[in-house]
Amino acid sequence: MPDWLAIHDPQAVPEAVAVIEAGGLVILPTDTVYGVGADLWRPGAVQALYDAKRRPPERAIPILLADPADMGKVARDVPDEAYRLAEAFWPGPLTIVVPKRPEIPEIVSSLPTIGLRIPDHPLTRAVIHACGGALAVTSANLSDEPAALTAREAADALGDAVVLVLDGATCPGGTPSTVADVTGGELRVLRRGPVSETSLRRVLGA
Repeated sequence: MPDWLAIHDPQAVPEAVAVIEAGGLVILPTDTVYGVGADLWRPGAVQALYDAKRRPPERAIPILLADPADMGKVARDVPDEAYRLAEAFWPGPLTIVVPKRPEIPEIVSSLPTIGLRIPDHPLTRAVIHACGGALAVTSANLSDEPAALTAREAADALGDAVVLVLDGATCPGGTPSTVADVTGGELRVLRRGPVSETSLRRVLGA
C-alpha cells in the first residue's frame, strides 16, 4: 500500500520530491482531477506511469509546470499564440500543445510536441517547483476510465504502483483540462473541457 499524507502536511512536499527523485510515482491533487506524477527525465519512471495506468504507449504524457518561466525548460519555438493563451488561462484548466525540446525523453512524447499546463493548486505547484519546475503528470486513473476526484478513488485505481498519495480532499474542478494546439498556426481544440473554444478564440482574436 502507498504511503499517505495530507497535502498540507509539512512533510508532503519533501516526501513527494524524495519519491519522485527516486523514480517513484506520486498521486497528487490539481484544480481539475487527481494526477499521478513522475520524473519526466527518467524514462524508467515514465514507463512505470504508463504501466500503472495501462496507458497505450502512443499517448503522450502531459507535463505540469510550476511557473510560466518553466516553459522554456521543456519547449522550444513556442508560438506567440501559446504565450497569449498561457497568460490568459494559467494557472488553470488549459493544456497547451507546443513544440518540445529535443532532449525530452521519447517515452514522454514520441510526437514533435508536448502538452503543458500549470495547475491552479499552489501546494501541488510547490511539489513541481521543488522537482525542477516540470513533472510528467497524467490523470490518476486507468486509461479510458473515469477521472479520480478524490485521493481514495485515485489510490484504488492505481494501487501498489504508487509510492505516495498526497490527499487534497475533492478536486474542485472535476473535469479534465481543455487541450488546445496552436502549433500549426491556427487553434485546434483536441479535447473539450472547462475553457471553451469561444474563450480561447476571444483571447487570440480569432
